[in-house]
Amino acid sequence: MLASHPKGVVVTAWVVPGASRDEVVGEHDGALKVRTVAPAEGGKANRRVAELIAQALGGRSGIVASGSSSRRKQVVVFGVTLAAASAALGVVRHHP
Repeated sequence: MLASHPKGVVVTAWVVPGASRDEVVGEHDGALKVRTVAPAEGGKANRRVAELIAQALGGRSGIVASGSSSRRKQVVVFGVTLAAASAALGVVRHHP
């Protein structure tokens, strides 16, 4: 689910666009499950999911690096270490 990146971390995410609210839910099939109210059109859901994951892990910002048209995405979060992201993810897993 998490991997090191030269500028931060890479997160494997499972995205549910068009949800009733924005939230980082926890784990789903080896990925971080994220729901967003943003629709899956024009990259809106991708941008919002990158923001939500960056906020949840304590990073500066994030971008969808791959899987832009799929529910399963690779999101690069900038400005966070693997250790800090793992710690933050542990909190997310235990407190959805």
